Amino acid sequence: MNFASISLAGLLLAAPAVAKTPDLHVSGYATAGLASSAAYVTVHNGGRTADRLLGASSSAAASVTVHDSSNVGGVMRMRSAGAIPLAPGRMIEMKPGGMHVMLMGLKAPLRPGTKLPLTLRFARAGAVTVSLPVVPPGSGAPSTGGHHGH
Repeated sequence: MNFASISLAGLLLAAPAVAKTPDLHVSGYATAGLASSAAYVTVHNGGRTADRLLGASSSAAASVTVHDSSNVGGVMRMRSAGAIPLAPGRMIEMKPGGMHVMLMGLKAPLRPGTKLPLTLRFARAGAVTVSLPVVPPGSGAPSTGGHHGH
């Protein structure tokens, strides 16, 4: 483990709902669920180099995938989002009815007030882990009590 990894690990422990790397700022929330759940994250690339979100994982679920939802002829459809480009100065913003992280086969129910460990894998930044607050379905993003920007 190198110094950058140790520094990142300390940073993640200090800011459980928001993770920052030198270039990426990740925040979000997950919805409560018994067998499956969804997480919604916002990733801002504050660096000068493009990156790509390759996928996600969590120790709380058997399967974790990034999906994009769309309404086709009045029917909601989900498909794998694949690698998602993230240009410098831009954001990936996941929200209900659109892109989201799908968690299937939860190992224990996700209950409001708890935290979901989620690791996002990026082509350049590598693994970025965040601990997301769990909220009731349909309640939207929790209030953070402040702005977590750069």
